[in-house]
Order: sequence, then C-alpha cells, then structure tokens
Amino acid sequence: MLEILYAPNFVRMYKGLHVGLKTEVREKIDLFRYKKNHILLKVHKLKGSLKNTYSFSVNYQIRVVFEYEDKNTVNLLYIGDHDDLYR
Repeated sequence: MLEILYAPNFVRMYKGLHVGLKTEVREKIDLFRYKKNHILLKVHKLKGSLKNTYSFSVNYQIRVVFEYEDKNTVNLLYIGDHDDLYR
C-alpha cells in the first residue's frame, strides 16, 4: 500500500472541485493507493516541463499529477483538467 502525501497546491485545487467530482477523486486515490498501476487509472510518466512526474486519470477530462518521494510514497501535486495541467 502506498503512502499518499498532499501538496498544498493539490489541496487548494481539490477544494475548488464540485462535490460529485470530489467523491470520484477520492475513489481513484484509494484505487491508486492499493494498486498503483491499475488499468483504469492509465498511469503514465510525463514529459517536458513536467518531466520526473507522473499522472493518472480520474475520468476522461480530470488528471492527478504526482511524483514519487520513494518506492512506497507519492506526493500528489496537482489536480485539474487535462488541457490546463499540461500547458
């Protein structure tokens, strides 16, 4: 099981989401915590200005960007719309 840390930016962005989306985000974080490469999450390494970070999908539009602190700990950095995060 992964230990999940929450960066201040992630917390601020999460608070701005509507209630239904917050529920979906919590479900995906729980899935990630117990099976970090679950096929539904579509975990992948990012490039460019976000190199050394990874992303997983909450739904078709929303992504969570994270980095590994170590083998068993991840830091969730950002959450938001695919197009906004990857600019």
